[in-house]
Amino acid sequence: MTATVLADRTIAGGDEPTKFNPIESWYPVFYVEDLDKTQPTPFTLLDRDLVIWWDGVAQEWRAFDDRCPHRLARLSEGRIAEDGLLECPYHGWAFTGAGTCDRIPQQLPDAKAETSRRACVKSLPTAVEQGLLFIYPGTATRATETPIPVIPVPMVDGKPQDGWVMLNTFRDLPYDALTLLENVLDPSHLPFTHHNSVGKRSNASPVELEVISSGKSGFTGTWAEGPRKGTLGRQNTTFIAPCLMWHELTSKQLGETITVVYATPIRKGECRVFARFPFKFASKVPAFFISNTPQWYSHINNNAILEDDQIFLHYQERYLASNGGSENFNQAFYLPTKADVFVFEYRQWLNNYQADPFPGQTFKPALPTEQLLDRYHSHTEHCHSCRIAHKNIQTAKHLIAIIALFTWVSTMIFALVGGGLAITPVLISMGIVAIGLIVWVVCDRLQVKLGRGERIPARNRK
Repeated sequence: MTATVLADRTIAGGDEPTKFNPIESWYPVFYVEDLDKTQPTPFTLLDRDLVIWWDGVAQEWRAFDDRCPHRLARLSEGRIAEDGLLECPYHGWAFTGAGTCDRIPQQLPDAKAETSRRACVKSLPTAVEQGLLFIYPGTATRATETPIPVIPVPMVDGKPQDGWVMLNTFRDLPYDALTLLENVLDPSHLPFTHHNSVGKRSNASPVELEVISSGKSGFTGTWAEGPRKGTLGRQNTTFIAPCLMWHELTSKQLGETITVVYATPIRKGECRVFARFPFKFASKVPAFFISNTPQWYSHINNNAILEDDQIFLHYQERYLASNGGSENFNQAFYLPTKADVFVFEYRQWLNNYQADPFPGQTFKPALPTEQLLDRYHSHTEHCHSCRIAHKNIQTAKHLIAIIALFTWVSTMIFALVGGGLAITPVLISMGIVAIGLIVWVVCDRLQVKLGRGERIPARNRK
C-alpha cells in the first residue's frame, strides 16, 4: 500500500486555516452492536454529558444534552416510553427525536408550555458508519459538510467485505486522547512495552521514520524498513485530525494488515479508544480462527495489551504538564532519533493549529493502580459480548456449585446406606465433584479477567 495523501479532503476543524477547532469534527462514541435500543445510554464527549437513545419513530440514533430543561435531571436515568419518546425520570416530560417537548404531565389540558423553545432539549447530529455511531458536537449546519473519518476497508452494515476480516475492541482509558495518539503513532515502543504480548525485544532495531505530507487535516508518513527488522516490509502511517490514525502494512507473511485507532476525548485525562484490526490474509486458515473466536475472549487479550502501557502513560502526561505541557514538549522530551519523527510531527500539529480540546484545564490527581487496571467499568459493562459473557460465567459458577454440592451430599448419603456396594458410585461422584471444581476455577479466572487486569505486565514476567 502507499501512504494516503491528505489533500483538502476534509473541512473538519472549522474554517480558520491556522486553527483546528476540535468540536467541529465527527467522533465515534459506540460500536452500534454494543448499544441497547430499549434504554438510554450516557456518554461524555469533550466534557459534555450526552444521552444516546434509539428513536423508533424515525429509526435512527439520537444524541441529546443529558439534561432535562425543566429541572436539569439526567435524561439518561429515564426511559424510552411506550410511544417511543425519551421520558425524563423526574417529572415525566417527554421529548421527540428532534428534541422538542411532546408533553408535560403536570400542566392543565389546554396549556401549551411544551411549545416553548425553553422546553426543548439540544440535539446533536449523529451518523452510523462502518459499524460505529458518530456524533458531531459542533455547529449542526456544518455536520453534513464535514466528512466522517472512516478507514480504508470496504464494509457493509459494519461488516468487512472483499476478503477482509476484522477484530474490534474499545476501552475507556485513564489518559488524554492526545496521549493515546502520541503513543500509537510511535511504532518503536512496540518491541519493549509489548514484549511477550504482541512484540519481542529481539525485534528492536533502528527506526527511521519520514513525514510525507502534513497540514491542518493531519499528516502521512512512512517507515521504509518496517517492523521486525525489515522482514515485513514498508509500513505507512496516516493521521486524520483530530481523532483517527492507522498503520498499513503489506507482507508475504501476514498479507494486508491495518492497525487502526480512534481516540475520542471524554474529558481532560480520559478518552475512549476504538481499536480496529483489519486483516486480509493470503490463507483462509487465520481468517477462520479470527472469525470464530468469541469476541469476549479476544477482548480479554486486547485489554491486557492496552494495560501494557496504561499505568506509565497515566503518569507521563502529568509529568509533561508539570514541564510546560505540549507547548514545551521539545524541551520536556529528548527526541534525538528519527524514531520520534511522528511524535514530533503530532505535537507540532497540535501546537501549530491550537487543537488541544481542553486548553487551560489541569489533570486530576493520579489514580491508584487498582483503578487504572479496572476492566469492568472501563470496558465490560459497556460491551455487549463481554457483559453477556460475564453474566453467563457467573450463572455457570452458581450452577456448578449447586450441582457439586448436590452430588457430594447425595454421595455421602449413599455411602452411609449403601455399604460396600457404594464404592464405585462414590468414586464416580467424587470425580464429578473434582471436574466441577476445576471448571469452576477456570470460570472464576475468566470472570476475574473480565473485571480487572494484572499488575505485572507480560514484559516483566519471568
